[in-house]
Amino acid sequence: MRPHRRELIAGSAAALAFTGLARNVAAQTAATEETYVNEVQGYGPLVPDPNRLLDLPEGFSYQVISQTGDTMDDGLFVPGQPDGMGCFPLDGPRVALVRNHELKGSSALHRNLGPGGFHQERLGLLDPSKGYDTYKDGRPLPGGTTTLIYDLETRRTVRQYLSLAGTSTNCAGGATPWGSWLSCEETEQTAASADVTKSHGYIFEVPASATGLVDPVPLKAMGRFEHEAICVDPATGIVYLTEDKLDGLFYRFIPTTPGKLAEGGRLQAMALKGKPGADTTNHEAREWGVGETREVVWIDMEDVESPNGDLRQRGHAAGAALVARGEGIFWGDGELFMTATAGGPLKRGQILRYVPSRIEGRRGESLLPGRLELFFESADIRTMNMGDNIVVAPWGHLIVCEDNYSTDLRNHLKGVTPDGKVYTFGRNVFTGNSEFAGACFSPDGSVMFVNIMYPGITFAIRGPWTSVRT
Repeated sequence: MRPHRRELIAGSAAALAFTGLARNVAAQTAATEETYVNEVQGYGPLVPDPNRLLDLPEGFSYQVISQTGDTMDDGLFVPGQPDGMGCFPLDGPRVALVRNHELKGSSALHRNLGPGGFHQERLGLLDPSKGYDTYKDGRPLPGGTTTLIYDLETRRTVRQYLSLAGTSTNCAGGATPWGSWLSCEETEQTAASADVTKSHGYIFEVPASATGLVDPVPLKAMGRFEHEAICVDPATGIVYLTEDKLDGLFYRFIPTTPGKLAEGGRLQAMALKGKPGADTTNHEAREWGVGETREVVWIDMEDVESPNGDLRQRGHAAGAALVARGEGIFWGDGELFMTATAGGPLKRGQILRYVPSRIEGRRGESLLPGRLELFFESADIRTMNMGDNIVVAPWGHLIVCEDNYSTDLRNHLKGVTPDGKVYTFGRNVFTGNSEFAGACFSPDGSVMFVNIMYPGITFAIRGPWTSVRT
């Protein structure tokens, strides 16, 4: 049966009113139609959404399955700023979406977007001892994760609840092969520099099977820095990590016991073989061109809890390569793809591809090194404009979430073919032009889930995925 052009969950109009979304939609002016520089047709032109939320190609539909301000099953509110997200199979047709909320502990506004509500009216439902950290006045920090149980057959949100509390600036992260979400703090706050009681900049593990708040254990051996995202090689258990800084590095973590990250391991930073301190950004001088590859080596990092917040500077001084705002990262078929949001001469984004060594992380690796490729680089902001979160789709293409708050060009979901050609799949037409984030697919490949950070909407998108034309 051909799906309806747009499909909103029953009762969503009342929920929309909570956050003022209904008023904002009514006030939204018609989206400006840009001329896009796309290399392939993809799914064809976008059809304007009468609800002025999300434009999609003909034949595709969206469903709003959750949004900021909804009351969850634990009595708390769905927090604001939904960012990175992973989808995990549960029993039968049910899946768990574990979703980050990038709420900064240092932001007064973000405190009001936390699970306690704008006036903190429900904060009493949250036991501060169940969270990682509190403000100096004893209130839990607003960041963390929520878990959403969704039924793929009935197309209903079955349950929502807070699953990680008291953290800060939970940006992205990544799913593990053993069924958990690694939530990354993109901050280096310390008790000395902010109104908090602990240091931040860690990774926390949230099992998808958790039915409530997990014990918030920082995985300190994985480093303290402005973490963005991770992916895991299922064959080795090695975790690859990005850092959202203009002078950031690319890291890997070799666990002592694969699948048991809390037992510790070794953190290393990537360098280009024979080019210590190389700059992959192509900002000032062109290091490489699209399609070119470089052999890599890995440098052991010391003092990874970095009390001075200087891990990347020390790594670069030791020879690690610079990556311009490493953000989204996703494991594919024996390889990974990651975005460098500010890479390239235009500073509008690169996509890097890393193929590990056949003996990755083991003795003799330097004789058979992994290879890094400049897979894509934006030469026109209409083609790709600061790609952030990324996912490898079931049909082998990349889906990239744009993160650019331009007043002229809207944020888009872009598809990228295996040979690096680009097409447009979706467009944010809501007021504010917020970023897309958290794109992920259901285990059966039938549904793509994605967030718009403001006003805080989680979508389920369905359509003729196999009809893409390249």
